[in-house]
Amino acid sequence: MLRVVLSHFVLFLLPFLGYALWLFLNKKAQTSENWRNGPLAWLALSGVVLAVVSLITLASFKQAPDGAEYRPSRLENGVFIPGGYE
Repeated sequence: MLRVVLSHFVLFLLPFLGYALWLFLNKKAQTSENWRNGPLAWLALSGVVLAVVSLITLASFKQAPDGAEYRPSRLENGVFIPGGYE
């Protein structure tokens, strides 16, 4: 669960990181005015859109067939048997 939350948090931060990189590459990062007067609302909105789209994508692709039961991976007689749905 923590992995899912962190991955969506990183997706939310991607527009901010892209803007910071753009400011750095254009040598405009020396002043903090670019952050105060910058497009923070648009960056936040695009971050939320990225996170919501990834949540919808994650929820719409089921990996288990109906009625299937998950069997975890196991080691039997020295042979590794991968987990899966049965």
